[in-house]
Amino acid sequence: MAFEPVKVACIGMGWWSDVLADAIKRSDKIKIVSCYTRTEAKRQAFAAKYGCKAAPSYEAILEDRSVDAIINTTPNNVHLETTRAAAEAGKHTFLDKPIATTISDARAITAACRKAGVVLGLGYQRRKESQFRWVRKQIDDGVFGRMVNAEANISRDRLGKFEAGSWRYTSEGMPGGVMLQIGIHYADVLTYLMGPIKSVMGSVAQLVLPGENPDVASLIFEHENGARSTLNACYASASEYYLMNIYGKEATAYYDMHTGMRFLKRGTDRTDPVPYEKNDTIVEELEEFAAAVRGQGQPEMDGEKSTASLAVLLAGVKSAREGRRVEVAEILAGD
Repeated sequence: MAFEPVKVACIGMGWWSDVLADAIKRSDKIKIVSCYTRTEAKRQAFAAKYGCKAAPSYEAILEDRSVDAIINTTPNNVHLETTRAAAEAGKHTFLDKPIATTISDARAITAACRKAGVVLGLGYQRRKESQFRWVRKQIDDGVFGRMVNAEANISRDRLGKFEAGSWRYTSEGMPGGVMLQIGIHYADVLTYLMGPIKSVMGSVAQLVLPGENPDVASLIFEHENGARSTLNACYASASEYYLMNIYGKEATAYYDMHTGMRFLKRGTDRTDPVPYEKNDTIVEELEEFAAAVRGQGQPEMDGEKSTASLAVLLAGVKSAREGRRVEVAEILAGD
């Protein structure tokens, strides 16, 4: 159903703000009308690039009645402050993952938006990739049978792109380093495909990047249905790489970003290619948010689901630190 484009203001001018803004330009359902970040040169450059107004302050954006919603890419540790202010001003918020760095902040964000009656959407675009949608449908149709195991890898090269002092590379801004920064995406895909995660065993290392945070992480997940899965995340690899293999009792799907997806059914010894088209996942999640703002449906990843997602990764951080298996319920109960 068609609707009037949602008018948004972008706050926090970093590299991901431009990724989202570029996606907004590819959509006719959402429009950037304003922007703000503390550094004037950055907000003026963003305004010029995307044809919007550079607001003199965040307060000015919140007071602007023409702004329907906020696209928030500020540092994780100010998500509560910025989102609660938006909610109190009657502005909907699309917030990049993770929702926060603590469970208490995540719950406060969710509660503030619910109290104000505004939409809260979270950016978890990986689960929307068409190859994972295909796997999910096969699982729902019973093709895979009982889910038993999965293995995933999400790696990127940050050696030449490391920003000294950036909040993304500090333990305060990004607890667990690569685990919370990009590992959270495939932890979410594993949850989407294999079911909720019950406990985590984690191990981390800092091998290549400078700073104070891990650049390599390995996690073992126990899912509530008894299945096990593993996730490796790396910021120190030679290139970008994604892998996701999903094992059911009756079928297996093998995904590699370079070779695509293949499928194997019990009783055969040949894998068959699975054709799929690469979809514009970021546009899809932003348009889903825009539709929710206009009263059409709800974001797939809301405050509650994103809080649960955060708890999984914080369990991994705690496990790596203490050298023991950590229940997700322990994280949810203890913060």
